[in-house]
Amino acid sequence: MKTGSANRVNASALAAKIRPYWLLNKKLHAYVELVGSMPGQGVASMFSFGHSAGVIQGVLGAFEIPVTMVTPSQWKKRAGLTGQDKDASRTLAIQMWPFWRELDKKGAGQAYADAALIAVHGD
Repeated sequence: MKTGSANRVNASALAAKIRPYWLLNKKLHAYVELVGSMPGQGVASMFSFGHSAGVIQGVLGAFEIPVTMVTPSQWKKRAGLTGQDKDASRTLAIQMWPFWRELDKKGAGQAYADAALIAVHGD
């Protein structure tokens, strides 16, 4: 969600997405990408990124969902994407889920693809 000029994770919306799955199966497990800052990123963007990571972990913690942190190299290696370009994960996800139309969008589709492949990593 937009807060001024910053993007923030909406904790209530995230909780609302998780709650139905949690109610059906209280033995959920989350896999979250473990990423850090990159050279050249500004202070404001890093604060926003850290805030988002904290909100996600906080919501998962409130549901008592265990979390495994997965590095990009771990899930990309398992997916066979090591050394490939950034859009390779979206291409793979489209092959795996050909009817998932959100993957067609270059920016948002990339995020969905990465998240889905991280989830598959945890399977």
